[in-house]
Amino acid sequence: MNTDVEILIEYLPFLIPLILLQIGLGIFSAVHVIRNPHYRFGNQVMWLLIVLFIQFIGPLVYFVFGRGDDHGRAN
Repeated sequence: MNTDVEILIEYLPFLIPLILLQIGLGIFSAVHVIRNPHYRFGNQVMWLLIVLFIQFIGPLVYFVFGRGDDHGRAN
């Protein structure tokens, strides 16, 4: 009978790339939130909380709905 550890080891080659992708997506979107001051909805603190605490879905929601258009604006 398989123990929990044996099952985890069996799925580890599949889980490691997903975990790395998740961490990379979270870091990339958090840096984007910090560097860009323009948002369609909400503010910087709200988007940082969404990106960092709602894993995988949070960064995707930010890039679809939250990221503002920087083109054509004078800094």
